[in-house]
Amino acid sequence: MKGILGKKIGMTQVFTKTGKLIPVTVIEVEPNVVTQIKTVEKDGYDAIQLGTETVREKVSNKPKMGHTNKANTTPKRFLREIRGVNVNDYTLGQTIGVDIFEAGEIIDVTGTSKGKGFQGVIKRHNQSTGPMGHGSQYHRGVGSLGTMLPMHVLKGKKMPGQMGNVQRTVQNLEIISVDVENNCLLVKGNVPGAKKSLVIIKTAVKNKDAKNEASDLITYVEEVVEETPDTEVVEEVVEAPTAEDAPVQEEATPASETSAE
Repeated sequence: MKGILGKKIGMTQVFTKTGKLIPVTVIEVEPNVVTQIKTVEKDGYDAIQLGTETVREKVSNKPKMGHTNKANTTPKRFLREIRGVNVNDYTLGQTIGVDIFEAGEIIDVTGTSKGKGFQGVIKRHNQSTGPMGHGSQYHRGVGSLGTMLPMHVLKGKKMPGQMGNVQRTVQNLEIISVDVENNCLLVKGNVPGAKKSLVIIKTAVKNKDAKNEASDLITYVEEVVEETPDTEVVEEVVEAPTAEDAPVQEEATPASETSAE
């Protein structure tokens, strides 16, 4: 198990050599710092705490600065734990970059979904509407709230309320490309969260050892650009023939003149 903290930038698309379009999410991964190492003997479980996105000391406080000073680093905006890792492979203050992942790996991405405010049951729970005729008088209502026997609304009834702004995990996403120079990951598909929101990238729990068939068949854009020659291609322009260049046809001799001769 390995993981890292990143920031969702947005979505774009890349093309393969065969012209196949792949929608990808761009995740910026600023180098993470190991700010704390937790062990079973001291804390009851094994985990590492990662920090990302440096902030000014002016907007921080003394407890936070004292915590990050132990790792000999600057105050961080986000601190998250990654469990299930081998703590012996990490040291306090170690820097982890985007190069811990490779193209073709299967990962799980956790983030906070977009908040949509207070919504009704039709949008929130995908329930059906009532008849839309003018005499219906019941179009987007909740519907029956329960039977008469308990004389109260049963627990767990799907009702209107706050929608979104909850933690969600999308599993088994494929890493299309790893850009070490720009500290970015290109992940196939979409990930939860709004733009510039924090996401946690971990090794896939269910299919971490699965064979990635797409990586064997697809040649990505970066490889296509390298194979493109630097020479310019000059298109040959062929002009249409004019009336002057057309071949001259001999006029046919009338049949009467031929018989007279």
